[in-house]
Amino acid sequence: MKMHVLAGGRLRVRKGIYIPNVDRSETIELPISAFLIRHPQGNVLFDSGYHPSVAENAGVRWGGMAKSMTPIGLPDENVVDSLRCIGFNPEDIDVVVCSHLHPDHCGCTGFFTKATMVCHAKEVAAARAPDSAKMGYFRDDWDQIPIQEIDGQHDLFGDERIVLVPVPGHTPGTIAALVNLDRSGQFLLASDAVSLRFSLDENVMPRNTWNVDQAWASFAEIKRIENGGATVICGHDDVQWQSLKKGLDTYE
Repeated sequence: MKMHVLAGGRLRVRKGIYIPNVDRSETIELPISAFLIRHPQGNVLFDSGYHPSVAENAGVRWGGMAKSMTPIGLPDENVVDSLRCIGFNPEDIDVVVCSHLHPDHCGCTGFFTKATMVCHAKEVAAARAPDSAKMGYFRDDWDQIPIQEIDGQHDLFGDERIVLVPVPGHTPGTIAALVNLDRSGQFLLASDAVSLRFSLDENVMPRNTWNVDQAWASFAEIKRIENGGATVICGHDDVQWQSLKKGLDTYE
């Protein structure tokens, strides 16, 4: 089994969302990561970044959200192009796991029309709620392919190689993926359960947290998994992003 780290876009946001006691004018750049996991039983994509169109005109797709979460990635810095750079097309993907349904994590889902989408049932319910747009959900990003809803921990292929772990708090149904590789070891793809390593190390809760109590419980679970030997890959940590193997350079 092999795991590729893929570029899913890049954002500029207010630094104060994640780091306390900074000037309101300060901003921070965030990479958007996605992962292709080549399992013997199928190709799995964990998260799909933002839609390619937002790199040139985010306001058309995101509306006012584009002012607070501004795409700054290059036009080809998206999951579809990232996959093509390593020899894969959308039709080669069998499963798309959505950590949650915010547009910087599921924006390319509609390209994978031959895949099954896996998402937590509580996340799907939140995204389909009448006021979901106010919570940062946009149906056009994810409502195009069949959804397999999970509730609780889920072993994707029944062999403990890719295990989906509920880590709610950022959103009602955020999930991480615990990936067990033969040579490189164990990785927890934490997505926005831990956007920046700073939050986990300093016990600082981001301001864009939906439920703080649940997020603290998820922090505890993530630390438990990390203490067991897993490498935690954060959702948007630029320092960590620079250190990761990417593209054709795989973890195995």
